[in-house]
Amino acid sequence: MTETAKDRIRPGPLNGIKLLDLTQFLAGPFSTQIFADLGAQVIKLEAPAGDWSRTLPPHFVDEESCYYLSINRNKEAVVIDMKAPEGLALVKRLAEQCDIIMENFRPGVLDRLGLTYDDLSTRNPGLIWASISGFGQTGPYRERPAYDMIVQAMSGGMSLTGEVGRAAVRAGMPIGDLTAGMYAAIGSLAALEERRKTGKGKFVDISMLDCQVALLTYQAAYYLHSDEVPGRQGRGHESIPTYRSFAGANDTELVICANTERMWKGLCDVLGLQKLIEDDRFLTNEHRHQNREHLWPILEEAFATKEAKEWVQPLLDAGVPVGEVNTLADALSDTQVVHRQMVLDLDGGGERKARVAGNPIKFMGEDIPPHSYPPLLGEHSRKVFREVLGLSDEEFDKYHEQGIILEAGDRKSR
Repeated sequence: MTETAKDRIRPGPLNGIKLLDLTQFLAGPFSTQIFADLGAQVIKLEAPAGDWSRTLPPHFVDEESCYYLSINRNKEAVVIDMKAPEGLALVKRLAEQCDIIMENFRPGVLDRLGLTYDDLSTRNPGLIWASISGFGQTGPYRERPAYDMIVQAMSGGMSLTGEVGRAAVRAGMPIGDLTAGMYAAIGSLAALEERRKTGKGKFVDISMLDCQVALLTYQAAYYLHSDEVPGRQGRGHESIPTYRSFAGANDTELVICANTERMWKGLCDVLGLQKLIEDDRFLTNEHRHQNREHLWPILEEAFATKEAKEWVQPLLDAGVPVGEVNTLADALSDTQVVHRQMVLDLDGGGERKARVAGNPIKFMGEDIPPHSYPPLLGEHSRKVFREVLGLSDEEFDKYHEQGIILEAGDRKSR
């Protein structure tokens, strides 16, 4: 195979940082992909069975799940049987050479395997250990299992989502997992900066539930101030009645965010509702908020006369923020999204080609570096152990023959 991006040093501000990635499924791999996109060497360490997301249906490319492919680019994959004493010893040796370990096991699982922060930080005082778990390392729920929808529900966020009078629904994107991954990246980077000054690492404890509670922001403040429990938010905003979605003709939808008096007047002009500007019920945002149940039917009737796309340019010309409610097909082909390279074409050679969502972090004046295809199970085992631990081919082959280390092709991931 010809040289690909995976064979070269990846540029980026985190070049030179080594991260040992013990995560799987979504929150952890999403977090470590942020590091990989920014130039860190991310060593994805898997058990012989592999990351479970590799086999998640319904869509596959050359036996790898599209789910897995969406969150594991730019990484190097190794396979070690950590349950074997020799395998655990190899993991510890890798940890000694890394800046960060990230894992998303339930608290206590790695302790029982013999892999602990206390032990590894003695070997490597600058090591940063980032743990993502459902409820954190402390507290009465510490050992409970958790998934994205569990923490969406328990945080109260799910109670806000959905139409008034109907059942709560989860957010369409897995925000419980994704925000935990982002906070883990932020916490790890903060610990790296502190280590630059002190030389010492630390344990970063990320709770998915904590992250969801943090996202409540003003909704939490409103409740804590008023003691009033908010309900479903539906299509609108608690405070601004003209911050809302509306239906256009032919089942199309758009959202408007007319937050200021100038925007309110622009909205009325475009809709041909200038009479509302002088209507005593709608003179200010406070008036409109008090009389929102009277205002909304008037706006809805006006918007229903044209398709959503027909309203966009006139509203923009009037200074009113507006956007169509896109399907994924619309969004991923949008000219702005394409211009910003937010759809990536990944090429691993042969049939291994995939299109995935891109990296939102851009640096002005710098080209986006090439991305490497998500690795096969064990694809970089030999390379990593040679370059990071200095294992000779003979030493590697011995571990390989014992089943302690696996390479790509040793067993199918699906």
